[in-house]
Amino acid sequence: MPPTRAISEDAQSREDATRTLEPPTKKARLSAEPAGGLPSADQPSNLGPSNEEPPPDEDEWKDEVLAELEDDGNRRSDLYLDTVNRMTLDFDFEKLCSVSLSNINVYGCLVCGKYFQGRGKSSYAYAHSIHEDHHVFINLETQKVYVLPDGYEVHDPSLDDISAVLSPMFTKSQVDALSLPSYVHRHSYDLSSKAYYPGFVGLNNIKRNDYLNVIIHALVHVPPLRDYLLLFKPSKPTATVATPSEPPAGGKKAKRGPPVTSSELLNRFAALAKKLWNPRLFKSQVSPHEFLQEVTRSSA
Repeated sequence: MPPTRAISEDAQSREDATRTLEPPTKKARLSAEPAGGLPSADQPSNLGPSNEEPPPDEDEWKDEVLAELEDDGNRRSDLYLDTVNRMTLDFDFEKLCSVSLSNINVYGCLVCGKYFQGRGKSSYAYAHSIHEDHHVFINLETQKVYVLPDGYEVHDPSLDDISAVLSPMFTKSQVDALSLPSYVHRHSYDLSSKAYYPGFVGLNNIKRNDYLNVIIHALVHVPPLRDYLLLFKPSKPTATVATPSEPPAGGKKAKRGPPVTSSELLNRFAALAKKLWNPRLFKSQVSPHEFLQEVTRSSA
C-alpha cells in the first residue's frame, strides 16, 4: 500500500472517531401524541398554573382583613358629607341652642346651619338628625365633626375650610405678612366667587350700630393691636395658688387666688378681628353680633 493512501485512511478514521464522541444535535419535535411529549389540545395541561388555590397565608389574610376594615372606615367617613351646605353656614351669631338657648355643648348642623345642644339620644341635635334627616354636625367649641344618629366622628380634609371659618387661626409669619405693602393687593374669593380683600370686608349694620363698625375697623388696622388680636388665644379658667415670697407663718397653706382667664369681651373682640382678616370667608361680610352682645352685657 502506498504511504499517501495509508495516511489519508488514518486521518479519515480519526475524524470518524471524533464525530462518534460529539453528542448529536437534535431539534425538538412537536408531536400530536400526548404520550411522552407535550399535551394535546383535548388533554388538560399539567405544566400551566393550577386551578387549585394555595393554602392562605396567615399574614396575607390579616392584611386583607385590615384593608377591608380601612376601606369600610373610609366609606363610612364619607357618608352624608355630600349633604353639607356651606351656603347656609353662619358662625357670626352667638353660639346658643335654638331650642334650649343654652351655650353648653352646642353643635351646629352643617346641612341647615341651626344650633342644637348635645348629641346623645335625648339631645336636641339627635332629634333633629332623625326628624329632619340632617346627619352632619360640628361641635362649635372643639370643631370635631360627627354623624348623627350613629354618633361616629368624621375625619375628612374637605371639612377643613369649615373649621377655618368657624375659628380662624393665624401664625406669626402670616401676621408679619400683613404689614407688607404687597399684601393690600392680595384678594380672596367667597363661595359666590366674589372677590374681597381680607381686613377690608364690610360689617353688618345691626340696629344702627354703624358708628361702632367704624371704630372696630379703625382699631383692627392699628398694627400692634391687630397683631396682638390675631395671635391671641383665649385662656380657660384655671385656679392658681398664691406663691408669697416668704412661707406663711404657722405652716398654713397658701390660699388659692382667683381664676386666671381672659375676659369674654377680649375673647370676642379677638374672634371678630380674626374673621375680618380671614382669607377663607364663605361670605364677603362679617356680622359683629357676638361682640355687640358682650359689649351690651359688659356695659350694663
